[in-house]
Amino acid sequence: MHPGVSFRQLQVFVAVARAGTVGAAAQQLNLSQSATSQSLADLEKHLGLSLFQRLGKRLQLNDLGRRLLPRAEQLLYDLEGFVEAAREPEGELQGSLTVAASATIGTYLVPSLVGRFGERHPAVEFQVRLRNTGEVITDLLRFEADLGLIEGQCSDPRLKAEVWRHDEMLIVCAPDHPLAARGRLEDDDLQREPWILREPGSGSRAVFEAATLHHAERLRVRMELNQHEAIKQAVRAGFGLSCLSRLSVAGELERGELVALDSDLHLDRTFFLVWHPERYRSPLWQAFKVFLQEAA
Repeated sequence: MHPGVSFRQLQVFVAVARAGTVGAAAQQLNLSQSATSQSLADLEKHLGLSLFQRLGKRLQLNDLGRRLLPRAEQLLYDLEGFVEAAREPEGELQGSLTVAASATIGTYLVPSLVGRFGERHPAVEFQVRLRNTGEVITDLLRFEADLGLIEGQCSDPRLKAEVWRHDEMLIVCAPDHPLAARGRLEDDDLQREPWILREPGSGSRAVFEAATLHHAERLRVRMELNQHEAIKQAVRAGFGLSCLSRLSVAGELERGELVALDSDLHLDRTFFLVWHPERYRSPLWQAFKVFLQEAA
């Protein structure tokens, strides 16, 4: 460690960068807010440079802070690994990962995947954030997540993206809906029927709008909801049709609570792994990424 820069100062810098406020970082580190603030001030004084932009109570990394964060994370990881090597069996993964996942992936895939990985590596801790696709990208750009799992393409050139797995979207209605007996959705139905959709910014909404672009001039969007369960409840109640991942409606289809409609729409989509190339990718990060690829 360079003279004048302490382990605690690095801990505070990384915690504030991830949490966004001194108060939240203090809570994570079990420190007082004044001690946390002082450690950050001492680090910036020692460097002779600011690491954050002050936006009210929120602190956002500036260019220098973003450049130094991966190095600080690596130093902390190596130091913590030095201590843990004396306590853990040789080769045991340890540490924590923050995973930001869009709703379908985070609800129907991530819990079991994290659970299985955790059974293999009990010293690992996960924080999983459920977001829409746009919010996942924002978390990664702000260095608030180590890895993102999204339901649509990432067009931001500052991030790296890799195909993970494929998914199928379905048009669904209530079993007593007039279209259920026909079993098919025509282009005229697209414009005539009311729709219950995810909010703008979600991967599901983007796939549906792209698929309907040349099949309908406009859509009657009756509701915009950000939870799959709320959408399914509204569809079951007969308020309209929706477009949801097969992953999210498999149980309802099997029980006859929802009906899937055939259509001419192209509703296949791709799930992506996304990360910031400047973020430190620890051995734990790499092991979890390989695990996700193997589980796809």
